[in-house]
Amino acid sequence: MKVLLQKLKKANKALLITYILTSILYLITYVLFIINLCNLSGIETTIRIILILVFGIWLFIYLIWNLINLILKKFIKIIITSTISIILAIIFSFANHYIDMLYSGITNIGEEEYITYTSNLVVLNGATITKNSKLGMINNTSDIEGNILAKELIEKENLSNNELIEYSSYYEMIFDLLNKEIDGIFLNPNYLTIFGGEESFSELKNTYAIYTYSKKMKNQDSTLTTNKQLDEPFTLLLMGVDSEIEGLNANAAFNGDTLMIITFNPKTLNATMFSIPRDTYVPIACNNNKYAKINSSAAYGTSCVIDTVEQLTDITIDYYVKINFKGVVDLVDALGGIEVDIEAPDFNYNHGVNCGGRFCEQNSDRDTSSSGMIYLDPGLQTINGEEALAYSRCRHLYLQSDIDRNKHQQQVVEAIAKKAASLDSLSKIEEILNAVTNNITTNMSTKQILSSYDILKSMINNSIKEGTFLTIEKTYLEYYSLPVRLGNNGPFTSAIGYYPGSLDAIKQLMKENLELVEHEMVKTFSFDANENYTSKVTGQGITTGQKLETMPNFVGKTITEVETWASTHNITLNTEFIDSESPYYNETILPGLVANQNISNGILLNNITQLTIYINNTSTTTPPIEEPPEIKPPEENNPLEDILPTDDETNSEPSESTDINKENQPLTD
Repeated sequence: MKVLLQKLKKANKALLITYILTSILYLITYVLFIINLCNLSGIETTIRIILILVFGIWLFIYLIWNLINLILKKFIKIIITSTISIILAIIFSFANHYIDMLYSGITNIGEEEYITYTSNLVVLNGATITKNSKLGMINNTSDIEGNILAKELIEKENLSNNELIEYSSYYEMIFDLLNKEIDGIFLNPNYLTIFGGEESFSELKNTYAIYTYSKKMKNQDSTLTTNKQLDEPFTLLLMGVDSEIEGLNANAAFNGDTLMIITFNPKTLNATMFSIPRDTYVPIACNNNKYAKINSSAAYGTSCVIDTVEQLTDITIDYYVKINFKGVVDLVDALGGIEVDIEAPDFNYNHGVNCGGRFCEQNSDRDTSSSGMIYLDPGLQTINGEEALAYSRCRHLYLQSDIDRNKHQQQVVEAIAKKAASLDSLSKIEEILNAVTNNITTNMSTKQILSSYDILKSMINNSIKEGTFLTIEKTYLEYYSLPVRLGNNGPFTSAIGYYPGSLDAIKQLMKENLELVEHEMVKTFSFDANENYTSKVTGQGITTGQKLETMPNFVGKTITEVETWASTHNITLNTEFIDSESPYYNETILPGLVANQNISNGILLNNITQLTIYINNTSTTTPPIEEPPEIKPPEENNPLEDILPTDDETNSEPSESTDINKENQPLTD
């Protein structure tokens, strides 16, 4: 060793310093390179091992060989090998940057272990809370913001002496606040986004949070994990958050307007896409299976949405991705635009603007000025981020409203997936990561996300060999209008029901793709040369199965008509004869006819086993009626048609004379 040191002292000082600095630079960048390569677990393992070994051997050769060259004073060899080592160190630095950026970006889109939950005490503008105020709270004890934190806020602000009224539904509670039956309600901070879109709740904008209480707690969604790997068939639930700001709030509740189930089979590279309309009326799993629009499940958090969707489809959700659609703008722009076939609109006006036969929609800031509207001609074209978001949001220009919007969102998702597979620039990857990091949250682990590399590689190879990147099977849920009343004294909401036969066909398709059931072979075939054939859309055209029904309005009907209906629906009918002293008396109805009923029309019939009707006593003297209501006899082929509510009845807002409050006050016609 002493001899070696003595010889190195005699070596060229400049080359010795170059040798030492180059060795340190190479060693540092090489070690970081090894760490970053190890982080990419599951991606080209053999190649990663070969790279580590090759560059490790080079480091060993450089250190030993150039040590000898220094002693032998072979300066040219030292200069050449040092130059090569410096170039490799620079390459390592670039590789480390991009690998670290990729790994950090993927890590950041996972659910945080702890997030801040917030409960607001919301009142009407100008209102205050006094000792005599009535406060509304959700009675679901698993609801963190609507119940758990609400109770803590009550203690914090000394509100325990106020009268507390519990509700099983946010809709009923908000309705009572807007009608001034209660003075304040406990809601999460996103309440305007979640509930403000309902026509009946347009006045919700005229409210404010008089008290706010926040608490950092363990994220309830961080427990929604799975061990399923991406090399076997899996399901993914895409949940869209339609917001005016970029980024996802660290808060469980969101508006849930977009729910899309994607099943993917990595063996066949086949996917199915099923968009669930936001207004679909289903049992909400986390709210005692009480029926409501499926998008309302998002008010209780991601876990409630997943449980509700699983209950509806009988399919386990393996992964979920929650995306703020405002982030679509940056994502599509980072991809350099996507190719979409814009559907021609059915109507000309949107948000009060005449679109002139073209597609038009507000921009990402919901600006309806001439400069803020997005205009597109129908047809296949490349669109940018603002245009993609507008097309994904729009529903008022199309006949089927939210159903058409779901179809357009599927188009955009498919186009993004195809464009992402054709990326050939590292700078594009950096832009994409920056676009999605703040706008996507998922329960996928970093390792699971990285394992999607093999799937993407298979897609690209398949695209090169067969010209098919990915096979996507579309679905369509057949539906019908289902106006329902929000509570016995509430307003009507325009929900939709679905045909069970249509849903069953979609469920069968998804289970086949997941290899949960055998594929059903089509054993019949017919062909008509005069028929225009299009791609099959599973679920479309199937209108079989039991539809949901609501309570009809029996006021003014005969007892016989109601008895027939009750018998058909297996409902126990109670009949009470009343006089003018009764609170249920209806002076506008002839004696012997139904004056009132204890369950309001428009209430869903599920779980209703009894109905009480109140009949004006025939001995009661009633005021003269110039034109008594005409009672038409039922038609022979449909004995119940005349007693079921018409579209006008069910879609109109209930008047004061036809409402029943929580104490079952009488209906009057």
